[in-house]
Amino acid sequence: MNSITTDSQRVALVTGANRGIGRAVALALAEQNIHILLLARTQGGLEEVYDEIVNAGGEATGVPMDLTDYEAIDRLGGVIAERWGKLDIFVGNAGILGPISPVAHMKPDEFEKTLAVNVTANARLIRALEPLLLASDNGRAVFLTSGAAYSTKPFWGAYSTSKAALDALVKSWANEQKNTSLKINLYSPGPVRTAMRAQAMPGENPSTLPTAEDIAPQIVSLCSPDYQETGEIISKR
Repeated sequence: MNSITTDSQRVALVTGANRGIGRAVALALAEQNIHILLLARTQGGLEEVYDEIVNAGGEATGVPMDLTDYEAIDRLGGVIAERWGKLDIFVGNAGILGPISPVAHMKPDEFEKTLAVNVTANARLIRALEPLLLASDNGRAVFLTSGAAYSTKPFWGAYSTSKAALDALVKSWANEQKNTSLKINLYSPGPVRTAMRAQAMPGENPSTLPTAEDIAPQIVSLCSPDYQETGEIISKR
């Protein structure tokens, strides 16, 4: 790895950066002179966010990737190490709703895909990115979770299971790193005006909900070197 100095530009990786909360967080971080690695499955959406950041004077790199391509995640860690030698911020935002279905009626492949994207991909990202986050003077990792992990509403078994598993995974990792400078937390935004929310609640009036831009500042605050808590689930305030 390259040598790291405290005054070097910070680097952040945001998954699901092409829309919704991921896009809003990426734009907000870019305003702080942070180089943003924009990761999402769709090339077109990434290009739009990239252009918006660069046109505003910021710096970004697009990373089109399917998060279930685990070998690509491993390669990404190597690319970041070679080019930047560290990673200061990781925002694990990408996720899918999965089937809204009685548990006994869920198609196995749909259940497995929900776990693959919401849990296993984050485990593989942790594996690939931990050395890079520890190479930062103030590594920060924030994962998007949901109250669905504990409300366990009928028909939400796949999503609830995936978020409960993510919470356990991330809190275990945070406890492993509690004696390092790496701070790891979860953020539960509550109802937000996103495409996933519209999919889950098709009859809901979106104008009654906060936007992704409304909640992005709090997520960004968890990425600050000044934020010293770790292993917490922070709810929207």
